[in-house]
Amino acid sequence: MPENRIEQLIRPHLASIQTYQPVDPPEVLAERAGIPAKSIVKLNGNENPYGPSPKAAEAMARTPMHIYPDPFQRNLRASLSDYTGFPTENIIAGAGSDELIDLLFRLFIEPGDVILDCEPTFAMYAFCARINGGELRLVQRDELFEIDLQAVREAIDDKTKIIFLSSPNNPTGNMVSEEQVRALLDTGLIVVIDEAYYEFSKETVGNLIGQYENLVILRTMSKWAGLAGLRVGYGIMGSGIVDHIIDIKSPYNVNVAAEAAAIASLEDSEYLLGNVQSIVDDREALFGSLSEINGIKPWPSQGNYILCQMDRPEDAQQMFDQLAARGIFVRNFSSDRLRDCFRVAIGTPDENAAFLNAVREISQ
Repeated sequence: MPENRIEQLIRPHLASIQTYQPVDPPEVLAERAGIPAKSIVKLNGNENPYGPSPKAAEAMARTPMHIYPDPFQRNLRASLSDYTGFPTENIIAGAGSDELIDLLFRLFIEPGDVILDCEPTFAMYAFCARINGGELRLVQRDELFEIDLQAVREAIDDKTKIIFLSSPNNPTGNMVSEEQVRALLDTGLIVVIDEAYYEFSKETVGNLIGQYENLVILRTMSKWAGLAGLRVGYGIMGSGIVDHIIDIKSPYNVNVAAEAAAIASLEDSEYLLGNVQSIVDDREALFGSLSEINGIKPWPSQGNYILCQMDRPEDAQQMFDQLAARGIFVRNFSSDRLRDCFRVAIGTPDENAAFLNAVREISQ
């Protein structure tokens, strides 16, 4: 076989695709910093520092692992219905909301179709667009990171199929208003509102589900419930879209351990939402402290993270590097809009204090 035969067989748009940049696991970060893994402060993944409900681990331990999961997710969807207040026919679960993003692209996007997104934004939308051969069209947010509704409207053409917006926006932390969502829904396009941080913001456009069949809301168990490692997300949308997703998804896409942990977490939501409130309180305290440091502008956030803007891109890179050298890891960005920024997730009080002390020391 010719040496380059495999490359010739690969679909052209996938042969040299721009990949998503995930965060590294703790052991890799620890090796990079030259310190034990237990000593690092990992604030780059927007993970829940308090972890899952103890009942989640207990539920997994009782779950038979040799039986395939229910392809229709009956128990999980019923639990999600109880938690959210939406009927089961309007709910579908996935292996993380990332899988649901990909399934939406598979359902609606053909090569050459256009997806609109507002930058800065969550990079997974662009990644899934590239995989599915869609054309991602980025509309720049304004100087306050608010969406430019008129610019979005002007970017729509006859190839446009989906508009993606995260609310709170990752990484800027601000919300999209119901008025803006209604205006976009009135275009007739599929409008996906990613509410991954809903429990932290307590704001939703879920009240519009019954009014617009083209609205899709995405949520996750990764952040508020501390199940990022198990990959459980869900979508709220019209029953017609749910039925089509069931038709095209992998039959057993949410594994039995993840399902058991998710159901136990939903039943223990009071405990988990108490942790969420602690994170929100610490977010506000950290925002206030960062606001007092010269050269750093923290942006108000409704998520479990804060975007920090510095005077110059080189200042942000220096802060990122010097924090990493101390074993404190935050998120930096390759986007032109965010080269002068880094994002920090809210950790435990001790982790937040370590981060803040390091930032003050570096900023002197």
